[in-house]
Amino acid sequence: MKDDSEIMINKILSLLFLIFILLLAGCNAAINMNGKVAGISSGRFVYQYGDLTSNYKVDIDLVWKACEKSLVELKATNIQKERKISTGTIKAVIQDEKVVISVEYVDKDLTSVSVFVGMVGNNMASRLIHDKIIGNLVKH
Repeated sequence: MKDDSEIMINKILSLLFLIFILLLAGCNAAINMNGKVAGISSGRFVYQYGDLTSNYKVDIDLVWKACEKSLVELKATNIQKERKISTGTIKAVIQDEKVVISVEYVDKDLTSVSVFVGMVGNNMASRLIHDKIIGNLVKH
């Protein structure tokens, strides 16, 4: 039977190994669950089922306007908007890729924005659109 000091050393080594693995993953991590990928990038974005989602500490009306302006700046075509009180969806085409932006009221001055690009989701293109939205929010 192991004595208490060996058990303690094993626990410490296990903890250090876990910390090392987390540091190795860095700020970006992804999990594959039953063929579906979910990930977090720098704590700001969640990538799940092809949607890149982020929350903005801004009123839904300002976020909606920033989304519209971002699509115009990206030269989107076939823009279709559907806005309700607490949600909204904008569908468009940018450089032959279908884009869907979903905006949802979460709380006062907190709005969730999901971006889906292409047939299965394009993380980089979605990130670019989020960056445009952020840039337009900063201008307000």
